[in-house]
Amino acid sequence: MSTFDKHDLSDFVGKHLVYTYDNGWNYEIYVKNDHTLDYRIHSGIVANRWVKDQFAHIVRVAHSVYKISWTEPTGTDVSLIVNLGDRLFHGTIFFPRWVINDPQKTVCFQNDHIPTMEAYRAAGPAYPTEVIDEFSTITFVRDCGPDNESVIACPASELPANFPENLK
Repeated sequence: MSTFDKHDLSDFVGKHLVYTYDNGWNYEIYVKNDHTLDYRIHSGIVANRWVKDQFAHIVRVAHSVYKISWTEPTGTDVSLIVNLGDRLFHGTIFFPRWVINDPQKTVCFQNDHIPTMEAYRAAGPAYPTEVIDEFSTITFVRDCGPDNESVIACPASELPANFPENLK
């Protein structure tokens, strides 16, 4: 029997987090509500890609540990474990082969290009899938409340040089 309410996401919804994978890739995520997230990619093979209103499965798995999983229109699958207590992420990204072969095709504001992403996905190739399985360190956390459209509202390239320090 668990000692926490596994259905209570109140300490997670509204969180805005910046994190850096051990491989150096820098990402940002905003847990908009109990089933939606926004994210922005600062570095890595798809740097400057950003997404709003991504449907996600969000669950609580321990006192301050959450899991977020989703499938992108690109066919990329993502699963993140977020340990707020230890300021640690573990992420697994399953990239379809077409993204690995030409990642720049995905670097955009995805919401404006969903039919294009779906067409690329359909054209493939999907396999072999490239699996990125990495730990990351949470470098910034703030609570922005639910459904705040201003948290992630531009690509990383338009952020001030001192981001996220300028948010504190």
